[in-house]
Amino acid sequence: MPTGSGTDINRLLNILLATGKKYDIEMIKRAYEYAKSLHEGQFRVSGEPYISHPVAVAEIVAGLELDTDSICAALLHDTVEDCSEKTDLKAIEAQFGRTVAMLVDGLTKMIHLNIEDKEEAHIENIRKMLLAMSKDVRVIFIKLCDRLHNMRTLGVKPDAKRRATALETMQVYAPLAHRLGMQKIKHELENLGLSYLDPIGYEEIQNYIEEKYGENLGFIESIRSAVDAKLRENEINFTLEGRIKSVYSIYRKMYNQNKSFDEIYDFYALRVIVDTELECYTALGLIHEMFKSIPGRFKDYISTPKPNMYRSLHTTVIGRDGIPFEVQIRTWEMHHVAEYGIAAHWKYKSGERSKEEIDKKLEWIAKLIETEDAARDPDEFMNALKTDIFHDETFVFTPRGDVIALPQGATVIDFAYAIHSGVGNSMIGAKINGMIVPIDRVPQNGEIVEILTSPSSKGPSRDWLNIVKTSEARTKIRGWFKREKRPENIVAGKSMVDGELKKYGRSYTEAQRNEIVTNVGQRIGFMSADDFYNTLGYGGITLSKVALKLKDEFERVVKTPEVEAPKTNITAEDVKTSKPKNLKSNSGIVVDGADGCLVKFARCCNPLPGDDVIGFITKGYGISIHKCDCPNVIVGMANNENRDRWVEAHWESEGDSSADFYEAQLKIHVYDRIGIIADITVALSEMKVFILQINTLGGQSGRSIVNLKISCKNVSHYHSIVSRLKSLDGVIDVTRGFS
Repeated sequence: MPTGSGTDINRLLNILLATGKKYDIEMIKRAYEYAKSLHEGQFRVSGEPYISHPVAVAEIVAGLELDTDSICAALLHDTVEDCSEKTDLKAIEAQFGRTVAMLVDGLTKMIHLNIEDKEEAHIENIRKMLLAMSKDVRVIFIKLCDRLHNMRTLGVKPDAKRRATALETMQVYAPLAHRLGMQKIKHELENLGLSYLDPIGYEEIQNYIEEKYGENLGFIESIRSAVDAKLRENEINFTLEGRIKSVYSIYRKMYNQNKSFDEIYDFYALRVIVDTELECYTALGLIHEMFKSIPGRFKDYISTPKPNMYRSLHTTVIGRDGIPFEVQIRTWEMHHVAEYGIAAHWKYKSGERSKEEIDKKLEWIAKLIETEDAARDPDEFMNALKTDIFHDETFVFTPRGDVIALPQGATVIDFAYAIHSGVGNSMIGAKINGMIVPIDRVPQNGEIVEILTSPSSKGPSRDWLNIVKTSEARTKIRGWFKREKRPENIVAGKSMVDGELKKYGRSYTEAQRNEIVTNVGQRIGFMSADDFYNTLGYGGITLSKVALKLKDEFERVVKTPEVEAPKTNITAEDVKTSKPKNLKSNSGIVVDGADGCLVKFARCCNPLPGDDVIGFITKGYGISIHKCDCPNVIVGMANNENRDRWVEAHWESEGDSSADFYEAQLKIHVYDRIGIIADITVALSEMKVFILQINTLGGQSGRSIVNLKISCKNVSHYHSIVSRLKSLDGVIDVTRGFS
């Protein structure tokens, strides 16, 4: 890929002519002259005229064989930002057309990107970059070329600037190039970035490569000759290329996998480029005839392409003297796609069908920039960016043989939502290679994953939000709760706000809380307090992101009470009439404002220490304690029934004492098999858990439900019991409550 430092465009024009494509040379010359006049008197840090930079970027863009509009946008990409007093987008559109102006606009929005800055303005800048990219992927092609030239000329900048730019390149631009399949640009960005971030390590590996290459030059040539002769013998038209693993690739493998130089098996590689896909497999068979293959080192990316469209056959074999080397086999079209990714489509395809194919390949951008609402957590967006785009992929199969690509670390729940939101929402379990697995299981490359669903499923669990890794799954789960569980979300959100406000150490009225929440909600775009509670409840925003705003409003609305002077003559009457605000019952519950009242636990939800609870003043039976997410609480709150009879309550302790036991109800979904009940009772016996009641309900398709009532200390104890039961063979899922 050429680079130029001159201020004329002769080299650029020669590159364009060499491609054999039809370019509007006159328009490109006009763009150059316009940019040159606008940048007149501007110089780079190196002392070169500034126009040398856009010309060099245009040369790199020309190497990708992009179109005339892209070349012109490359020449003009800094004019609006650096010469705003001389030109604007309207002037560029008038002279060079709407497409060029749109590309320049997209590039102008992608400036001052600092990956270390996590503020909302920075996150919005990245969103703008992805949004511009989703509208026209040529924007990111040109931006990558711009960044590549800046990295090539970074040596003249101060050390702090070099490191900041290199870090940004490694964390944003190189992964984007990889995701787009532009491996040639990706490798150069990585190597340049490493040379500035760890110059000593870079030099050490570079010296090792040169030394080892010199030692094994004869080996490499003998391998090339042997493969050349074998392919000619079988009348295959081919081209051979030798490759040594890049400095950064070796550095990363040594760092991540703690390997020495001698443990890098694919240090050498031979690339075989043939005419047809059939010849790829023929060449593979011939290579395996000549050399012994290393088990587990064969990968067929032709039948199972990577998400960035990369296709090749990879195999690692043992050569002379026991030296391993990798062989890559591909066609010419596969080769250009491997080098230039999606950009290669402009060379091989055109028309509406090509646009549809490219749009399909870029679906991941649209998924990433989708937001549930305007108040999405900026830090979460960055996590989604790193997980969905910048992590390596795992390839797993559906039972029908379809390939699903997931970020490494994604679970079977992520897999379910990657298939369809309906599959995820009705999921009750999963199998990997025919075996039941926990729903937090992470599938590995090549495994077959089957999602078990049920029409009677009550939807996803809130706990799944803490399990899934992809933003797509998280967004779909939240979307379900947003649509289906608004009353429950409002109660949960209100409980979270109350928990936060209580930290500030002053009592407040319900009217004051509503004023606080309404004001905070309006500041971040919510029409009502319930909308705010709802979004907080389903996880659309996190409490930590609004805690500071809540505190500010709390300090404004709830004034610090004036402290009365202490009494010096306390009478017996004073002691007699004073009473504690909170009362602890013999059940371990503290009820606000209740004195001498019977406290009992509601049978509908059986709360445990650690659950968020609320009390209901019954008629003649004392105070009934419910979980805050109990359906009866949600319905009662939503219908505004007996609002004045609900009272705040909380646990005195987490029930850690060995004498504190509470009833808990479990619903265990199982596959019908002999001994399943025995396994459950043995497991509980081993955990010293008392079974208070047990019954079973027959189901369909070989499944049943086991209802258990057990003794339990607290929520943590409950979760450990559930975890043990889920590990049993034949147990599909365990939920709280009876059928």
